[in-house]
Amino acid sequence: MDDPTATPDAAILARRLLDIVNASWMSQATCVAAELGIADLLRDGPRTADELAVLTHTDPPSLHRLLRALTTLDICRERDDGAFEITPMGALLGGDDATPGSVRAWAIWWGKHLWPVWGELLYSVRTGKSARKLLMGTEGFKHLENDPEKAALFNRALVELTRLATDSFVRTYDFSGLRRIVDVGGGYGQLLAAILAANPAISGILFDLPHAIEGGRRHLDDAGLAARCEFVAGDFFQAVPPDADAYILKSVIHDWDDARSRQILESCRRAMHADARLLLVEQMLPDRLEATAAHQFIVRSDLNMLVAHAAGERTEAAFREMLGATDFRVNKILPAGLTFSVIEAFPVQ
Repeated sequence: MDDPTATPDAAILARRLLDIVNASWMSQATCVAAELGIADLLRDGPRTADELAVLTHTDPPSLHRLLRALTTLDICRERDDGAFEITPMGALLGGDDATPGSVRAWAIWWGKHLWPVWGELLYSVRTGKSARKLLMGTEGFKHLENDPEKAALFNRALVELTRLATDSFVRTYDFSGLRRIVDVGGGYGQLLAAILAANPAISGILFDLPHAIEGGRRHLDDAGLAARCEFVAGDFFQAVPPDADAYILKSVIHDWDDARSRQILESCRRAMHADARLLLVEQMLPDRLEATAAHQFIVRSDLNMLVAHAAGERTEAAFREMLGATDFRVNKILPAGLTFSVIEAFPVQ
């Protein structure tokens, strides 16, 4: 009898599986390119590996190997003269100020700070507990409180990811009639800035932990919007600023388990007047998953929340149940760019 593992189909499947198993090399190569600032160094034109090695204080032959590897990912190209140039996609690893659409901070955050946490996925699957707590002894975002450099990188990374969905969200949702909104857990205020820029009649409150507020103030000031915004540090488990017309939470609820998520929603509910609305901008976990890029995007985030926070993405039914349990009624759900949705809910009277 023929060995089924020797069939051409089995060999093709094994190759596909090995591509998945070995894919971690890509995130690490990209992370190192981001940390070395390769995109910024190539912004003004091609350079050789030797020239880049001097500028990055790296070993020339080893850097040459990294650059050649990056060419296979379409991050840079090797020219006929041996020099390397950046590609349009690779340029997105450039610094924030010079590169609209940059994802440099997220590449570093994933490859450097999430990397050891993902190494303990088995622990989280076995226990349902946070691998970050196992490794660092902290829960939530306490690991950022005493490390300003790490906190700044994390908040810049969230600005980058939020930027990818803001245009669609601002176009999709009708903000007319609103005068005052609170961005709850808004980090540096990327989403709030986009809303204020598109709606001149609205003023905003950026509400987050102290490590994010000063960076948020700078971000809104750079956008010319700080005069229309208040900056309030606090704990959303205890209370949020009262009497706004809308409370927006983007990618907040997925950071917490059901009990802690209900606490956040209850804080918002206590702060809201009768006509206020709640806007949750979250990824919606499908009831059934398939082998598609969109579903991979969502479950990657879901597992990331598991190892980092012992939390995760939720289905529409789970959101409806949680909102109902905290005295909200869902009015509508709209697509909000990438795999995000905006859930509009009102307080039950």
